[in-house]
Amino acid sequence: MTFSILLLVIAILFVIAYIGGARRARSLVSPGVTLNSLPGHYGSLVALWTCLPPLLLMLCWGMLESPVIDRLLEAQLPAGIQAEGGNRVSLALSKVHNLAGGANVEADPELAPVVLHLVDLQSRNRMLSTALVLALALAGFGFSLRRLAPALRARNEVEGIVRSLLFCSSGVAVLTTVGILSSVLFEAWMFFGKVNVFDFLFGTTWSPQVALRADQSGSSGSFGAIPLFTGTLLISMIAMLIAVPIGLMSAIYLSEYATPRIRNYAKPALEVLAGIPTVVYGFFAALTVAPILKSLGADVGLEVSSESALAAGLVMGVMIIPFVSSLSDDVINAVPQSLRDGSYGLGATQSETIRHVVIPAALPGIVGAVMLAVSRAIGETMIVAMAAGLAANLTANPLESVTTVTVQIVTLLVGDQEFDSSKTLAAFALGLVLFLVTLILNFVALKVVQKYREQYD
Repeated sequence: MTFSILLLVIAILFVIAYIGGARRARSLVSPGVTLNSLPGHYGSLVALWTCLPPLLLMLCWGMLESPVIDRLLEAQLPAGIQAEGGNRVSLALSKVHNLAGGANVEADPELAPVVLHLVDLQSRNRMLSTALVLALALAGFGFSLRRLAPALRARNEVEGIVRSLLFCSSGVAVLTTVGILSSVLFEAWMFFGKVNVFDFLFGTTWSPQVALRADQSGSSGSFGAIPLFTGTLLISMIAMLIAVPIGLMSAIYLSEYATPRIRNYAKPALEVLAGIPTVVYGFFAALTVAPILKSLGADVGLEVSSESALAAGLVMGVMIIPFVSSLSDDVINAVPQSLRDGSYGLGATQSETIRHVVIPAALPGIVGAVMLAVSRAIGETMIVAMAAGLAANLTANPLESVTTVTVQIVTLLVGDQEFDSSKTLAAFALGLVLFLVTLILNFVALKVVQKYREQYD
């Protein structure tokens, strides 16, 4: 039984267990005997005991299945392949899996017994996992059903289980963040062992070209990241100068001035911009905006590059407008109407009410929307690659070609370079700096909100 079918079976068992538990609880009611909790709580308890242990088993099984099978297959590989070890073993195991999965690869008679062994292991694994999961589900159903009694505090147990699930979910999120940060820190530490940290942070030349092999001649590379940070800041500032004013004013108009009919048409039309793929924006910037800017620049005597920060920033700003407008609109609409009525009662005009009451009350949400937009601008890759180019130029002129940190991360991780080379590891160093910059921006935004927000009880 496949994984998806097994999940469907567990979902069906969940519904059956809930209904069975609730009916069992109702049958326990008799004259003078009342239930401690509602029948739905008893049903939920039975359903959780029926489904949670099998799901936990499936999770553990899925995590251990692949490494265990690979270890068993490794022992079945020909002695010559095992003697070579390392990449040769990994390549052979990959080919075995492809052949067993029916991939269109050239059959290898030497690996044929291993492929047959893998097919047998997969068949046994599916049968064994299905049997264990179903047996555990039935055992949980029977155990929980026998525990039902009028005095059982089913609600308390259900709430405790749900609380534990929420805690585990939070723990998974935290551990995922810690894992990502740890991996980036480790790789960045290896990079800074090869390249001086001050040369990286304050260097003005970015040319990460290194030799592919030790016997090749080539540059040792130059990893000064200042041009990348400057390009990222330049394009992000242009984008925010477009997105924040237009997005915020659009939100104020839609929430405070627009009629319901206009709002019903304008808000969806504005949010359509958020659904357009970034590659489409990139084509628009490269094929339409950049030539227009170059033509306009030529008309007024300015030399505009065919790939410029201005073109990328303008299009990126248009793309980010919905992030600011939609979130800000929702936050402004969440401000209680009583605050507006109180302001009007004191003689304030609508514009004064918006400036002195609505905006201060909605400031945390507006700052959150702006920070989301900033993060989106900093992390954009496709528009920059298509409209601003890949050249790491140290310039503050928006009419010239620049690049950003994210574009260079993608460029560094694509190619034939060894993973432990300085060129590849530089991507993790750039990612770490980008993480720290984003963290600092969020800290500053928090302090701004704490200083200027207005709290109303």
